[in-house]
Amino acid sequence: MLNSRPLVPLSSDLDDLNVLTPSHVLIGRSITSIVEPDLTNLNENRLDNWQKITKIIQLIWKRWSVDYLNSLQQRNKWHFEKKNAKIGDMVIIKEHNLPSCQWSLGRINNIYPGKDSKVRVVEVKTTRGIFKRPISKLCILPIETVCVK
Repeated sequence: MLNSRPLVPLSSDLDDLNVLTPSHVLIGRSITSIVEPDLTNLNENRLDNWQKITKIIQLIWKRWSVDYLNSLQQRNKWHFEKKNAKIGDMVIIKEHNLPSCQWSLGRINNIYPGKDSKVRVVEVKTTRGIFKRPISKLCILPIETVCVK
């Protein structure tokens, strides 16, 4: 699960949503997993051994992914002045119903600054279309781009 997290975009192309992950370094490609039904709300006495393991993995995934996304959203405004988003930034969209090892990725197409000239809402291009999202539901990847040739 840890090795599925997006680290950096592979290119600066706005149409490219591919990212480098730790699994690329370990096995040469991104990790794929079988989508299992959500078992987190079921009682354990109703589950067989495989389903119990799957439930534990799903619970760990939910806790870890929320903590990881929150760590990417650290507020630095008290330390130094910095723009919070710009066109072309690769972002992870916070969605709480995604299965293990899957991330909702997108690129910022347009920004909508508030009265204080801070970006509050952005237009994000994903594989499913273009959406407007508040900046609080997005996590900008910490490193901008990697030049791969």
